[in-house]
Amino acid sequence: MNQNITNIEIKARCLNQDAIRDILKKEGADFRGTDHQIDTYFNVSNGRLKLREGTIENHLIFYDRKETKGLKESSILLYDSRPGSALKEILSRSLGVLAVVDKHREIYFIGNVKFHLDRVEGLGTFAEIEAIDSDGSISKEQLSEQCDRYMKLFDIQKDDLVAASYSDLILNR
Repeated sequence: MNQNITNIEIKARCLNQDAIRDILKKEGADFRGTDHQIDTYFNVSNGRLKLREGTIENHLIFYDRKETKGLKESSILLYDSRPGSALKEILSRSLGVLAVVDKHREIYFIGNVKFHLDRVEGLGTFAEIEAIDSDGSISKEQLSEQCDRYMKLFDIQKDDLVAASYSDLILNR
């Protein structure tokens, strides 16, 4: 299945994932599980292209967003992929691999808002908030308000925010 998605998101360094986990439980979040994900980023002329191989999520993902601290708007195309297919080898040979990100990700949802508590090999621990519009029914202003609400609830400070993708952080180590 293919999906066109718009979201507003933040990524923040997070030294106390337990506190956020407790808040998510109190807010009635739906815990979807912990996913060990390998994201392989490929060389492309615009945007980002990655193959996510996980125990829960498996997608070829193209996205375009400005890398700025704070709220970021993303335009995302998802293609459901099959684990073990030749897709990774085809993309690796044709485009070349830019970076590989190895992470363990806890996935939670409250309505249309997705939360990640990530432990990224070589980088540390992070929290992400993604307010998602998958069908054009939620305005960008509403998505931004949802992100802002949870940033305040989780006590995420501006200094904690990260502008770059995990692939950029890996490349710039």
